[in-house]
Amino acid sequence: MPIDPVCGMELSPSDAVATVQHGRTTYYFCSEECQQRFEEQPTIYTE
Repeated sequence: MPIDPVCGMELSPSDAVATVQHGRTTYYFCSEECQQRFEEQPTIYTE
């Protein structure tokens, strides 16, 4: 199961509110807020 990289919540892809493709990876998010935080500074959550 994917984990929201911002808040650490485990969620199934079908439950994700949003997704973002970064590099070769698709990230799944529990909320639009988490998605926005990720998009503002993706390197904080991917390194």
